[in-house]
Amino acid sequence: MTAFDRIAFDRDGRDFRLHTEQDIPRPLDEVFPFFADAHNLQRITPPNLRFRILTPPPIDMREGALIDYRISLRGFPMRWRTRITKWNPPREFEDTQLRGPYSVWIHTHTFRSIDNATRMADTVRYRPPLGPLGRAANRMLIERDLRAIFEFRRDTVREIFAPPDRTRPPE
Repeated sequence: MTAFDRIAFDRDGRDFRLHTEQDIPRPLDEVFPFFADAHNLQRITPPNLRFRILTPPPIDMREGALIDYRISLRGFPMRWRTRITKWNPPREFEDTQLRGPYSVWIHTHTFRSIDNATRMADTVRYRPPLGPLGRAANRMLIERDLRAIFEFRRDTVREIFAPPDRTRPPE
């Protein structure tokens, strides 16, 4: 269990906001490169989304980089394209949806050192399509789906960066 983690939703005008924080028991210089490698996104995304990066490797992560994905939302396959709109290693980066299921999707990733760990935060400002119908879908489906996606991500990150098991004898 991490020392700190939470997932919260709120609303700002027409947009919704998802905010997560998680303490990772590893130093910033180990954590940031993992998240800066776009190909690790598939590893921390739930399998039911059938997430695949279409942009061939290596992806040169920098402001302006374009990344194309394929996902399946509730069984509907779709393409998603993001642009890296902020690149400030090892502290933050931001990706903005150019094409995908949302009218607005801006995902800010921030990292900061705390003691011998890293506090990672994700803030997603999003707006479902279809106006009032999209807002109703957010209450009934989207928020629940996003919570499940980010809970999976949290649990997977916890496994990936788990401290070594010091209770087992050396082999």
